[in-house]
Amino acid sequence: MKKRLLILFCILLMMLSACSGKSKAEEDLDNLNESGMPIVKEPIELDIFARQALVSNDNWNDVLVFNTYRDLTNIDVNFKMVPDNVITEKLNLTLGGGDLPDAFHSIFLSNSDMMKYGKQGVFLPLNDLIDEYAPNFKKILEENPVIEKQITFPDGNIYGFPKITDPEFFSYRTKEKPWINEKWLEALDMDMPETTEDFYQYLLAVKDGDPNGNGKADEVPYGGREIDPLFNYLSGAFGIKTKGTSNANIDLDPETNELRFYPISDSYKDLLIYLNKLYSEGLIAKNIFSITDEQYRANTAEGMYGSTVFFNPEISVGGEKVKELTSMPMLEGPNGDKQFVTLSPEADNKSAFIITNENENPAATVRWIDYFYGEEGMKLFFLGVEGETYEINDDGEAVYMDHIVNSSEGKTMAQEQSKYLTYQGGGLPSVTTEKYFQGTAESSEKAIEAAEKLRPDVIEDPWPPFIYKEEEMDKLTTFGSDIDKYVLEMRDKFIAGETSFDEWDHYVQTLEKMNLDEYLEIKQAALDRFEE
Repeated sequence: MKKRLLILFCILLMMLSACSGKSKAEEDLDNLNESGMPIVKEPIELDIFARQALVSNDNWNDVLVFNTYRDLTNIDVNFKMVPDNVITEKLNLTLGGGDLPDAFHSIFLSNSDMMKYGKQGVFLPLNDLIDEYAPNFKKILEENPVIEKQITFPDGNIYGFPKITDPEFFSYRTKEKPWINEKWLEALDMDMPETTEDFYQYLLAVKDGDPNGNGKADEVPYGGREIDPLFNYLSGAFGIKTKGTSNANIDLDPETNELRFYPISDSYKDLLIYLNKLYSEGLIAKNIFSITDEQYRANTAEGMYGSTVFFNPEISVGGEKVKELTSMPMLEGPNGDKQFVTLSPEADNKSAFIITNENENPAATVRWIDYFYGEEGMKLFFLGVEGETYEINDDGEAVYMDHIVNSSEGKTMAQEQSKYLTYQGGGLPSVTTEKYFQGTAESSEKAIEAAEKLRPDVIEDPWPPFIYKEEEMDKLTTFGSDIDKYVLEMRDKFIAGETSFDEWDHYVQTLEKMNLDEYLEIKQAALDRFEE
């Protein structure tokens, strides 16, 4: 009897819904407050797939930032937390299996996947929703038209809210920076290097001059967690990567101002010859191609390196020895080139927040995420709640409270932050600013000084990652991937001396036979669309 009554009750509910004549979208708008808080009149729930970085809070369903925001908005979010180490597998299963959440938060999807699922209708196009319900984000696009270009796909649609960096937050945009052991410079009676030749002479002196004074040849002139940071730093001294590092293997030729595949240029070869000289003479750590991140950090903390390229070591590594490291300027190369090329675009993750076709409250969801692109939302997202995680100092500035800055449990500042906040780990749908992005390697005084030292030589208008049409992406995932992989493989072999430069012509000929012409045609078409 009870079962029969339950069935009749369900049928009655469906009939009442049908009689109302309202679609889910109309119900969404009827329940929506167009401005102010709460966002909705009657509470709603959202299911959101969220990437959980190792350094972030592991349960966003019970954390200060989102508990506070739930009470403010009338929207209760059920976060499905997916750890970083299984994110790719879980994303593929979710997107392929049809059991979609209402939205994805802080994930990293390729442009091709975003375009693919956008065209299929799995991801909602956001253009009209942004225009109607995202005043904070819309203002950002109006004030920074380049950001809109960076996140708009070839079909004219925007499929995700991006992670944005304030264009003026220069220290964050310059990422990893060059550092040198100032104490060893003094011990060797040497000046700060200004050219690649000066840098070479310093590395030689570190190797042979016992600058740590222990009577042992245990100093490592240059150490890194991989070769890429040093390679990128020196690229601008050899005239390559003239439009930044977001698009592998292409830039603008400074002589012709045309698209160039720089891995077959003389400038690129000269850079590899220089790096090979450093490596073969023992001036670069021999384990540069195999060292783990943990070992690199331990070596840095012990003061083993005469130079490195990394985020501010005092924050990223810690310890007394790293205080001996000071920032370096951009070096001038043998032909007078002097550009710092590692400047990220303003929008560097287009998939920070994506709304799916399963979402029955898209307008409310857009209002929910848009808050974090405004002043009050950024303060909540990055600093938390006044009196619980931050306070206002005598200068009227919001700063973290002492229990976060000076942990009573011996934890790092990031670990204390993650008890209350969720932005650690990157990929976030908001705006990183120097004002609110506090206590990080990029916002530290030393990192800001390092960035200012590089500012006179930084490139202008770096390219964002290009967006390709579906048929172009199909080709780039075949022969394009083969080209990129071969370039990277041969780069390391040339540097390590595993392949002689006598093989250079063979290397170039091999690339030319790998559909290089069509590869460049696709890149040119993407560049043309971006510049239109």
